[in-house]
Formats: sequence, C-alpha cells, structure tokens
Amino acid sequence: MSVAKVVKTDLDLADFNAGIAVAEMLGRANYIALVGGGKQPKFPQNKVIIWDDAKQKAVITLEFRTQVHRVRLSRSRIVVALQNSIHMYAFSSPPEKLSVFETADNLNGLCCLGTKVVAFPGNATGRVQLVEIDTGNVSIIPAHGTPLRAMELSPDGQVLATASETGTLVRIFATSNCARIAELRRGVDQATIYSIGISPDNTLLAVTSDKSTLHIFDLPHPLRDDYNNSSQIGTTSSIHSIGSIDETPNQKWGILGKIPLLPRFFSDIYSFTSARFETVDDPSIGGVGAPYVPIPGVPGGKAAKGIIGWLNEYTIMVIGAGRDGRWERFIVGTADDGKRHCIRNGWKRYLGS
Repeated sequence: MSVAKVVKTDLDLADFNAGIAVAEMLGRANYIALVGGGKQPKFPQNKVIIWDDAKQKAVITLEFRTQVHRVRLSRSRIVVALQNSIHMYAFSSPPEKLSVFETADNLNGLCCLGTKVVAFPGNATGRVQLVEIDTGNVSIIPAHGTPLRAMELSPDGQVLATASETGTLVRIFATSNCARIAELRRGVDQATIYSIGISPDNTLLAVTSDKSTLHIFDLPHPLRDDYNNSSQIGTTSSIHSIGSIDETPNQKWGILGKIPLLPRFFSDIYSFTSARFETVDDPSIGGVGAPYVPIPGVPGGKAAKGIIGWLNEYTIMVIGAGRDGRWERFIVGTADDGKRHCIRNGWKRYLGS
C-alpha cells in the first residue's frame, strides 16, 4: 500500500492521508490519476480520480464494474486497465469513451501508452495488442508462449520490449511492423521480472528481477542502422536490417553463437553490465509463517519492488515500496580500461524504519 500526500489541497491533509494503489502523473503537468487501495482506501478501487493540482480538486471521475489495476495518461488519452479489458478515453471534460479491448488476465495492469500507439496484453496467452491511436488499427504480436509479466515502450515509440512469467528473455519488437528485432537474455534460470526501463535517448534497456540484479543492455533500434558510436554510452552493436544482428561483444559465446544446432542461448544478446539492488520481502500479514495475503487494490497484490526510472541517459533509479521502501541510484559509465559498468551512487529509505 502507498499513502498519498498531496500538497496544499482543499482536502484536509490528514483526511487525504489514506490508501492509494495506483498513481499516474501526466508527465510534469498538473494532472494525477489516483485509484484507492490498501486496508483503508481513500477512493473506491473501481474508480479513477483525475486530480488537478492547479485547481486543487478532482476534475474527472471514471467508474467501472471491477477493480482498476493501472491507469496511463497522455495529453489526449486516458487508458484504464482492468483484469480482462482495456478502456480508452479522450482526455476531455467530460471524457469520451473511444474503445474497449478484451485482454487475457492482466492482474499486473500491463499497459504502455505512447504518442502514436498503445500496447497491452492480447486476449490469448503471451500475445500483445498494439493499437494505433489515430486510426484504431490493431496488430497482434505473438510475443511469448507464457503469460506476459512486463512490457515497456521506448520514449520515441519505435520499440516495444516484453518479458513473460518465465523471466529469462526480454524480446524487442519494432512497433512499425511488429517484427522481432532481438532477444536479450537476462539469464538461464527462471525469474520474476520486476520492471523494464528504456533510456531517454532510446539506446539502453534496463531490467530488474527477483534475483536482485539490475541488468543493462544495448537496445537494438529499427531506425538506427549503425549504433556502434563511441560517443554514446551503451552503443557497441549494429543492426543492418530488422531481424539481422551482427555479432557483438554482448553475444558472449562468440563463434558458438553462429553454430545453428546449438541451444538458442548461445546466440542471444547478454547484458554488458549488471549491479545488485536491495529487495527486502515484507512480512506476511499475521506474522512469520502465516499464509500470504494480497494487499487490496495493489496490482499483483504485493508491494512493488525494483521499479526502474531513468533520470537521464546514464542515471537509473530503482525504487521499492513496502515497509522497507527505498530508492537506489545507479550510474552507467566507462572505466579506464574501456569497459562499461554500473555502480550504485546512493540510496535512501523514504518510508522510515
């Protein structure tokens, strides 16, 4: 559960100090989408409240029959993720419902909203629906054979990254034609992916998992024919056409990656650096050994861990909620020997002890 603390509103601060499960800002604008959650939710879990901090009041309320798991905002759209559907509205007053899409079970509220496309789970396991905002055209990407766990759209909207519940691979797709560009291998052992994040300049991809490891990859990009440019951090590979990736230092098995009969992980792209981050499990309600009880209203039922945010092209924040809520800051750089690395540059508990 997270607790909302909205500065200087017409609501009494103590009154607003209640459970919030979902909070989504519209960039750096004054609009915030809020959904209640936790033991004492401030708002019903089936309502989306659009808060205007400039006017210091709620300006839009959307009500649904079931719990809201995620909200995405842009200057033209409000997108709401329910367990088995995605609802798209025009960002207006009153909001105009534009479309509804059926999805497979989506308890994690997976949904990415760009300026031109919106991506979310399809109505079959492991598939992604990619919708063009202007035309409404829908494309289906058969991304994985198991349920989706995470997805992220690049800042320029040209690349979609996805991961499944297996957690060993991050697959990269071009949104222009839904072609798969690359497979980035996090590891061989199964893991729960916490978050995927793409750098503001669309050159690097970061991923976290329950292995408590932050991995950094070079991001293949369909519009960058040659991204082997030493002036950019994280650019050591080159792509000559979609689906054709040259051998790079991050294909760590070298010549073995070119032998067609060997297992696929020999030819996958690996991270060029990694770092450890803290993941402290919250105690179960009822004490040690008690059965796990999901947090009401929170996507996935657990306090979020390992959430990635890029501050700039080389600085990453990894944020975890729960009783040990903390942020950690990591810097991606190049050492004297020319090798790139990721080091922790600071951290802080922001919810107290």
